[in-house]
Amino acid sequence: MRAALLALLATPAMPCTHDAMLVLDGSGSMAEIGYDTGAATRIEDARAALRRAMPQVEPFRRIGLIAYGPGGAGSCDGITLHFPPVEASAAPAIAAAEGLDPGGLTPLSRSVERAAALLSHRTEPATVVLVTDGNETCGGTPCALGARLAAEAADLTIHVIGFKATRDFFSWDNPDQQIYAGDTVAKCLSDRTGGLFVDADTVDELVAALNATLGCVIGAIPLPLGRGMG
Repeated sequence: MRAALLALLATPAMPCTHDAMLVLDGSGSMAEIGYDTGAATRIEDARAALRRAMPQVEPFRRIGLIAYGPGGAGSCDGITLHFPPVEASAAPAIAAAEGLDPGGLTPLSRSVERAAALLSHRTEPATVVLVTDGNETCGGTPCALGARLAAEAADLTIHVIGFKATRDFFSWDNPDQQIYAGDTVAKCLSDRTGGLFVDADTVDELVAALNATLGCVIGAIPLPLGRGMG
């Protein structure tokens, strides 16, 4: 595991009593295998990580799930609320990921905005965790969205996990991309709201990142809800 993730797990406890939404990338690129032709697809690895991570984090807080990509009348219309924050979220999250057939583009800004609204972010503390393999490709502006959400929210934190993330070379004229040359522009969401940005290239790293952002971590030991800070 990379040193950055080990350092992440050694950070002080994050808030772990309020509701969270997981926003999962289901765009067409999640069906790709990347440069290693013998590897699993990104969605297969994401499913494997959720099978391991969700049972570990579900005791800490209520978690909901939005996936974007497939479905909808147009390639940018596929934003699906699978369920709002619930207790015992592992089984429904795993089932939703198993049934996800990647397709469409990447409306990550609208998906994150919808997740924040579901959490009543203007009046309640809220956490959104975005897992994405790339950049916004549906005209959204993550930097502007992050600034607006931070300004209007009571206490909103957006964490971004770049899972095998690649830069969209066709987004050269996107002003957000000029700020984050070499990184997914989704990093702007975490930067603007005081969240974490984590690069994860393996299943193990994605599991660790999900634990660190959805769980309640002190040292490298997740603490169940009601024990410790949060």
